[in-house]
Amino acid sequence: MFKLLNAADYGVPQKRERVFIVGFRSDIDMGYDFPKPTHSKDSLLWQQWVTGEYWQKFDAHTLIKPSVPNGIQSKLIKKYGLFPPIEKPWMTLRESIFDLQNSEKSSVSNHEFRDGAKAYPGHTGSPIDEPSKTLKAGDHGVPGGENMIRYNDGKVRYLTVREAARVQTFPDDYHLTGSWTECMRQIGNAVPVKLAEVVASSVAQFLS
Repeated sequence: MFKLLNAADYGVPQKRERVFIVGFRSDIDMGYDFPKPTHSKDSLLWQQWVTGEYWQKFDAHTLIKPSVPNGIQSKLIKKYGLFPPIEKPWMTLRESIFDLQNSEKSSVSNHEFRDGAKAYPGHTGSPIDEPSKTLKAGDHGVPGGENMIRYNDGKVRYLTVREAARVQTFPDDYHLTGSWTECMRQIGNAVPVKLAEVVASSVAQFLS
């Protein structure tokens, strides 16, 4: 059996859609189903624009918020009433790298900043208050649009290797070697660790 899964629906700070195929021996009774999503976009929007809970996690005095989506509050309340969506909110890029923002590069593995990021049509970066765009390996170098952060004031910068690894949910003690381009290619070719764990755990639970 197969199913298209979005990594963001399972707690990965990245909108990454991939088809997963799961097969069992013919002598095993079928009945397996893919795990249900645990996170949702609506839940993130609810915390951002209905309760404001999302923004309270960060330094509200220095935070630059994006523009409020037109009619989003009324749409969410009409859909859910007074109760929020049951899923957890999508994890955003800001949440996944927040503690790295002011870290000394020498104190965190693979956390070296790279200059030269520029935005142009089709190369705009990932909004910091959403899950990242899909990180890609690229056939001819790293595709910068998917590997940049776009802040709400319009500024952009490249993700560090460590930040990109966070987006793919690699543990911080997982060290990548090689140039920035080579490390980003390795990361872009990977399956998000958390999503792989969710699917593999569901198979193991079914078999047990």
